[in-house]
Amino acid sequence: MSETDPRRWKALIFIALAQLMVVLDATIVNIALPSAQQDLGISDGNRQWVITAYALAFGGLLLFGGRIADLWGRKRAFLVGLVGFAVASVLGGAANGEAMMLGARALQGVFGALLAPAALSLLAVMFTDGKERAKAFGIYGAIAGGGGAVGFILGGLLTEYMDWRWTFFVNVPFAIVAAAGAYFVIREPAEGRNRSPLDIPGVLLSTLGLVALVYGFTRAESAGWSDALTIGMFVGSAVLLGAFLVTESKVKAPLLPLRVLTERNRGGVYLSLGLAVIAMFGTFLFLTYYLQIVQGFSPVKTGFAFLPMIVGMITGSTQIGARLMTRVAPRLLMGPGFLVAAVGMLLLTQMEIGSSYAALVLPALLLLGLGMGTAFMPAMSLATHGVEPRDAGVASAMVNTSQQVGGAIGTALLNTIAASATTAYVAAHSAGANTAAAKQLLAAQAQVDGYAAATWWAVGILVVASAIAFTLITTGAPSSTPAASGDTEGVEDEVRIPVVAH
Repeated sequence: MSETDPRRWKALIFIALAQLMVVLDATIVNIALPSAQQDLGISDGNRQWVITAYALAFGGLLLFGGRIADLWGRKRAFLVGLVGFAVASVLGGAANGEAMMLGARALQGVFGALLAPAALSLLAVMFTDGKERAKAFGIYGAIAGGGGAVGFILGGLLTEYMDWRWTFFVNVPFAIVAAAGAYFVIREPAEGRNRSPLDIPGVLLSTLGLVALVYGFTRAESAGWSDALTIGMFVGSAVLLGAFLVTESKVKAPLLPLRVLTERNRGGVYLSLGLAVIAMFGTFLFLTYYLQIVQGFSPVKTGFAFLPMIVGMITGSTQIGARLMTRVAPRLLMGPGFLVAAVGMLLLTQMEIGSSYAALVLPALLLLGLGMGTAFMPAMSLATHGVEPRDAGVASAMVNTSQQVGGAIGTALLNTIAASATTAYVAAHSAGANTAAAKQLLAAQAQVDGYAAATWWAVGILVVASAIAFTLITTGAPSSTPAASGDTEGVEDEVRIPVVAH
């Protein structure tokens, strides 16, 4: 698209608003879950499905959603996704029982899987100037990264002062404003569409494979890694995804053209970002429990406790990442960014029952946010690095997929490590706990020890993500790449498809 769209900055407002709605939803429901569970009579065994139903539908259908956006047109997919997400949110807020709630959450996931890649690929075809693109994705990246923490604050406020149902109803005004604005402001080039017939075998194999993978990790969290069904899910996922890759190499119009995966810069982004999200999701979870259960914070106070991370993310994304993206190679932002986040995690391994929030948690969250924000910015930029316009939607969906799968893996893996460490701590120290007070203190110490043990793993995972970014991502700064260079960077400039992600 050679002509610059004069309404692109207005369009960014509405695209970012829709993204904020989807990201908020990932955490806002967590805060409301205990109240909703009690009101609707959801059993302890089934309460995880309020989260899992959304994750399965969203993670499993993202590639399909990205391909639909390429086929229908991104604006149309964006609007359908918004309206559908709002309707599903109303159903969730009005739920009168377990079945209606779980159905609404799955429906939210379905429309979220259509909305997220459409939003990303719209930005990819609307912002073509290198410096403008850096600013646009800096803003978008700050929202994508910090929105989850904002969800804790909003979820706490709505649950504590209104009603848990408003954590669903709050999506409706977001969706109305974003849809109305998008309808009148967004304009996309028709030549960017991919009108090839839909790859039905690819859709079925990828969806079933991803659902099996996400469910395997989710089940491992509650049933253990040696559970027969857990193992069966992992084996089934490997077979299905292997068959998917074979299918994609043979069909004429694949759902996921392998050229999207095999370019080393994009591959490096998908892999390093997925690993970083594994570490980050675990931190959200542990810190929420630590602050509420061990430190006795209220839901609202817990939400506000995450503010330093939001400040760090916004600063890293808009002031460091966006400013340097056109001047330095992406790996020189992503690699150090993940390492700074790892230092923040390293501080959290020192958590104790009486740790000071101001002296330990606050600087840790600032460093975590600053590092992630700086790294996310160029990562988002490289998500559609060098792709043809017709592949922009599915390339964007791959980043969302790596994040969703990373989130599911992170929650299950780190939770299991924490639970094992907690059990081991109790077994080793239970002899001296003879009174009720001593047992209560032991339980709290064991919990904190478990969180610290899992956080050490998160530190290691971030270091690996940094190493992958330094090793695999070799492209230079976007503005320094001449169109005639003949490599993939040149292709990027020629087709004017920027960069994206979640």
